[in-house]
Amino acid sequence: MRLWREVRYLLVVLPASIATLVFLPLLAAGLVSTGVGGLGLVVVPRMMTALRRWAEWHRRRAASLLGVMISEREARLPKGLRAQWRRVTDDPEYRRDLRWTLRNIATGVPAGLAALTVIGLVVTPVVEAPLWWLFPAEDPLRLFVVVPVTGWAGAFWLGAAQVAMAVPLTWWAVPRLARLHARGCLSALEPSPAERLAERVGELTESRAGVLDAHDAELRRIERDLHDGTQARLVAIALRLGVAREALPEDAGLLAQLLREAHEGTEEAMAELREVIRTMYPPILADRGLPGALTAVAARAGVPVEVTLDGLGHIPAAVEAASYFIVAESVTNITKHSGAARATVRLTRRDDTLVIEITDDGRGGIDESRGTGVMGIRKRTAAFDGVVRVHSPVGGPTAITVELPCAS
Repeated sequence: MRLWREVRYLLVVLPASIATLVFLPLLAAGLVSTGVGGLGLVVVPRMMTALRRWAEWHRRRAASLLGVMISEREARLPKGLRAQWRRVTDDPEYRRDLRWTLRNIATGVPAGLAALTVIGLVVTPVVEAPLWWLFPAEDPLRLFVVVPVTGWAGAFWLGAAQVAMAVPLTWWAVPRLARLHARGCLSALEPSPAERLAERVGELTESRAGVLDAHDAELRRIERDLHDGTQARLVAIALRLGVAREALPEDAGLLAQLLREAHEGTEEAMAELREVIRTMYPPILADRGLPGALTAVAARAGVPVEVTLDGLGHIPAAVEAASYFIVAESVTNITKHSGAARATVRLTRRDDTLVIEITDDGRGGIDESRGTGVMGIRKRTAAFDGVVRVHSPVGGPTAITVELPCAS
């Protein structure tokens, strides 16, 4: 019977909430022992794990009452005290457990007492009314809390009247109390909409980083295949065609013309293939790394470019490639459009962010609405949730700052 499930739920909630109340001073004692004797370093993480299991038991009961599906939360500690404390302090689930503890005490005890009172209004006349004569005359049985029972007629009619009034009250109040408490339990242990959004953003960020890494690895594989396979075959074909042209007599006529066109077409295809390979994943980046690749970009520029790299450490390959293309595009723009006499490129690492600063002393006045190369930089940066800031007043100088997340 559904009402019985709700009655049983509330009757268990009352002693369980009182037991939860005991946990708070125990946890406080564990925290104090951390500074006094160090015992809390071992005890507190295990107390929090025990609280997690206790909260999960309540959470399963609440979900069962409401008929909703929930996912199990992990209740195991990692190995090592440092890892255990990091888990306890960094995991938002433990903060939700503490939040639930306070809420369970604040709502469970009143809900349990209210349910016990309402149920008592039904049980009391059924059990005690027939035994009214056992009560002393100076302290008789009282129904409706205040009306004394002094005879069988009063016991029967007053008991029947109290049951008739208490049963509908129980039928109405107990399910609402049980469901209200169950919903409060689940809401305290479930992440808020803002927390769900933050967790989802974190998951998407992590999955996107994996996709970018996989995409980068695939581009490198294709670049190697094209460079070592297709391009090598084209070179061999071009060489054979060149040898064939040299071997033909000058009066070969149409055959000589066809060989010449085939040879020139092969060389054009090789040039286009090299350009495709360079734009997919620059071979120089794979061969010389980011410092060597940026130095090469600066050496090929039409203006003097000073490159400074400051404590970059390990940078994911996808971010390295994006950094190379951003710097190459910026230096190309400076050479073609700025009229600058010199430029500087500086890459620094700030925690988990790679900062690229590109400045020049040119005429400035960048107008992104006209389709400048800055739009390409912004699109490439947006793939990493990066930030691009452009400061380019008319008359210069121009400064472009790009921030790329590079946590590996």
